[in-house]
Amino acid sequence: MSKINYYTAEGLQKLKDELAELKTKGRSEVARQLAEARDKGDLSENAEYDAAKDAQGHLELKIAKMEEIVGNARLIDESNLDASKALILSKVKIKNLKNNMVVNYTLVAEEEADLAAGKISVKSPIGKGLLGKSVGDVAEITVPAGKIKFEILEISR
Repeated sequence: MSKINYYTAEGLQKLKDELAELKTKGRSEVARQLAEARDKGDLSENAEYDAAKDAQGHLELKIAKMEEIVGNARLIDESNLDASKALILSKVKIKNLKNNMVVNYTLVAEEEADLAAGKISVKSPIGKGLLGKSVGDVAEITVPAGKIKFEILEISR
């Protein structure tokens, strides 16, 4: 059974673009490699041909997985989300109570996570710990380094 994942319009478009690229440029590149290998003669002892066939198999598997992900993707309707709680697409300003460091994160779907851009997955330990919390709440989150307490300072969309 396939699982449904929720995406922003931007994240879903990124997935669709990647899938289109794999289907067009990826497939044409593999076809070129296969043609080159075929031109070299006997296919039974041709390592380049075997490698190209393996690459083709991997590409088709990746395309099939991406098609399943896109097929089960759902857009998030921001108008139905409670702005007073930390939910997917929330911009959350939190303070680490141990070192008083303040950071801003946007909670996003797993495939859209990008720590450098301040986007963390709702499936990450911190993302899970923040979900459902309101401003003023303290979230005690277990991370690989131990338990950390974060105070939620601000939630916005």
